Amino acid sequence: MPELPEVEALRWFLDDHLVGRTVERVYPLAVNALKTYRPGVADLEGRAFDAVARHGKFLDLAAGDLHLVMHLARAGWVRWNDNLPDAPPRPGKGPLALRVRLAEPAGTGFDVTEFGTQKRLAVYVVHDLAEVPGVARLGPDPLAADFTPEAFARLLAGERRQIKGVLRDQSVIAGIGNAYSDEILHAAKMSPYKLAAKLSGQEAALLYDMIGSTLRDAVERSRGLPLRDLKAEKKSGLRVHGRKGEPCPVCGDTVREVSFSDSALNYCPTCQTGGKPLADRRMSRLLK
Repeated sequence: MPELPEVEALRWFLDDHLVGRTVERVYPLAVNALKTYRPGVADLEGRAFDAVARHGKFLDLAAGDLHLVMHLARAGWVRWNDNLPDAPPRPGKGPLALRVRLAEPAGTGFDVTEFGTQKRLAVYVVHDLAEVPGVARLGPDPLAADFTPEAFARLLAGERRQIKGVLRDQSVIAGIGNAYSDEILHAAKMSPYKLAAKLSGQEAALLYDMIGSTLRDAVERSRGLPLRDLKAEKKSGLRVHGRKGEPCPVCGDTVREVSFSDSALNYCPTCQTGGKPLADRRMSRLLK
């Protein structure tokens, strides 16, 4: 799933390639991905993009008083093309969800794709960003200047959930998903099951620092890369997420996994849980 660093890299790329360029045609191929209908995607035609922004994991392509907003969900991506086919794409069962063709140079534009069976890609065309429910409920951006240690401490106050869930909650902090929450907690040497409200002041300060450094390092690694290389760069930079059974790069212990219904977390027992494996309730049920 694209998270804050990958979406920020997409923003950089699209800002460089789109601003000042006029939309010739928009082809909506996956009707289920369109979450708004008035205005529609065709209303973008003839307009020039004037800004590209990121809100958490949302991409915001502004064209005058309209915003093309996209959430790439688990398997969505943006693919730039300097030589789009002349023939209009046909709706079908393939991954192509949306195509935007630019007026010049001829043949340039981008595709929005989504692979897999869980179709969660979301595309909006709105006048006001508040019309996008996911954007309207976002918490603060962890790379923003006003995301201070004091602001973070206030977010944790009274939180009785496990810290892993708090970090992933977009209404608390915008942009962190399953992968980078694992990486942040590993860097902070903190159990994902630790209750947020029970963090000491020192632990909260360390976690705040690891949020900033982990995300900024990932953003810098992605800067300037072609879009096709961003996913591979993310994977290569992860130290524990998705590395079940591999040695921890810090201590050499085996990276463990806890499975859930639609995701899994990874952690190092030595670095994060005092050497004790965390209970995997899903696996326990399967073994009964």
